Amino acid sequence: MKRRTFLVGGAGALGALLVGWSVLPARQRLTTAAPLPVEGTQAALNGWVKIASDNTVTIMMCKAEMGQGIHTGLAMVLAEELDADWSRVRVEDAPIDNIYNSVQSVIDDLPFRPDHDSITKRTIVWYTRKLMREAGTMMTGGSSSINDLWMPMREAGASARAMLIAAAAAQWHVPAGECVAQGGYVSHRSGHRASFGELSSMAAQRALPDKVTLKDPASFRLIGKPLPRIEAASKLNGTARFGIDALPDGLLYASVAMCPTLGGTVASFDAASAEKMPGCIKALPFASYNGGTGGVAVIANNPFRAMNAVDAINVTWRHGAAASLSSAEVERRLALALDDGDGHAYYHRGDINDALSRAAHTIVAEYHAPYLAHGAVEPLNCTVQVADGAATVWVSTQVPALVRHHVAKVLHIDDDKVNVHAQLLGGAFGRRLELDYIAQAAVIAREADGHPVQTLWSRTQDFTHDFYRPACVARLRAGLDNNGKLIAWHSASASQAIVPEALSRYYGVPRIPIDKTTSEGAFDQPYEWPVVRVAHKIVELPVPVGFWRSVGHSHQAFFTESFTDELAAVAGDDPVAFRAALLAQHPRHLAV
Repeated sequence: MKRRTFLVGGAGALGALLVGWSVLPARQRLTTAAPLPVEGTQAALNGWVKIASDNTVTIMMCKAEMGQGIHTGLAMVLAEELDADWSRVRVEDAPIDNIYNSVQSVIDDLPFRPDHDSITKRTIVWYTRKLMREAGTMMTGGSSSINDLWMPMREAGASARAMLIAAAAAQWHVPAGECVAQGGYVSHRSGHRASFGELSSMAAQRALPDKVTLKDPASFRLIGKPLPRIEAASKLNGTARFGIDALPDGLLYASVAMCPTLGGTVASFDAASAEKMPGCIKALPFASYNGGTGGVAVIANNPFRAMNAVDAINVTWRHGAAASLSSAEVERRLALALDDGDGHAYYHRGDINDALSRAAHTIVAEYHAPYLAHGAVEPLNCTVQVADGAATVWVSTQVPALVRHHVAKVLHIDDDKVNVHAQLLGGAFGRRLELDYIAQAAVIAREADGHPVQTLWSRTQDFTHDFYRPACVARLRAGLDNNGKLIAWHSASASQAIVPEALSRYYGVPRIPIDKTTSEGAFDQPYEWPVVRVAHKIVELPVPVGFWRSVGHSHQAFFTESFTDELAAVAGDDPVAFRAALLAQHPRHLAV
């Protein structure tokens, strides 16, 4: 009875805690669990900004810069509310902490249409936002960075500004409301004036304000103005550091050759010829990591020698499940899946079969999209040093916290023993959300007796061992009345699903049965189809797939718009006018 009472009472207490947690707002995203590291005269005013005595403002950056200008955009957001001198603004990679977790990217992946507004959606978004703040990860993806950090960055800048003004007011013995911040200085009508740098150490000792007033957009001085990219000068003068530019002392290089069939591994290998070649230090096999493919590697004293030596290894491969797969077989399986039903409906209204049966004209089309590789300009590379029970990683990545965890996992050390230096990205498009090449590099570096090793993939390995955009087959049917007006729209497609596969690789969780990205560009369009069903069927295939630029829109929007053009042609209507008739309740889209 005592045990039962304890269990029931404990469950009740846990339930009360969960209910209490669920109704509270999401926790703050302003202060880190551990104080920010500072150098010299820097003072941290919150988890996003440090100010030095020379008036330099350093903004912590938790998003990856891969050419999209996000470091500049986010720095502008914080500097605007801070009223900083833009010429004194710098950025620095943020440490790994929950306040930097990506929230909006996960919310954007929830399977709701933009037009959908309900208590169900608002509740799920509420819980998702709270959960990602606690249990998410640092990530750059989903074109979500500005949306995700718009409020945290503004609040961080406004809080720091309020603290600087409060410090100045206390020093001058005047009301804070009479002080003004602008261009890196706080001033008072009495003639007092001090730079942020002069006030920063005093401001950092003050408590964060309970509430801040954000600027009216009409008063913005930076946002919306043409400003130089914050990293532009470094790219012009060569000081910018991408992953491939990591050059720690004693650096060695590794080249890899992976099984020609995806998912395969090494059965046996003979490295005698490779080990006799100039510069070769060690040859070794490696397993498949995080959805990748197994292979062999050579560590050498320069990259050219490593590439030559790895080609000389005689390997017997244990081929994976993709060995017997052809492009024709992929399309056959996708089409077969659609023959057996259209899968999960992401959007439906009315009885599609009844509407189509009443149509004067029925139009049918089938579209195919192939697998696509990412093809980023900078080839995949990762530099790792394993020494004294710890690891240091220099890498271009979109997921630094996951890098730390998975490197620790393959090296059998604690996460806090892994130090990640995030570099600029020479392109990514989603490929650098993956961890296969990073875990692989860590395992290779473990064999280098404490030397740092840069594992560099050839372009051939990059294209033949990617996590591809899925191949997809779509079948569309539509019905027109005698006047050429659309009365029914049915879209059914089949492909692999990225989100279930990625979550399995990242976290080892079971695969979820639906994935909004498979159907985006099809179900989430603003077109006012009178009767509609948009569905997708997930098909399992032994080809690794991953996120890519624009995700489902890259092919589904093509299917949707191409079919719309075909319908306009059958109706004898101008394609723009045909679309306009489907956007009567969407004035913003119609204006575009």
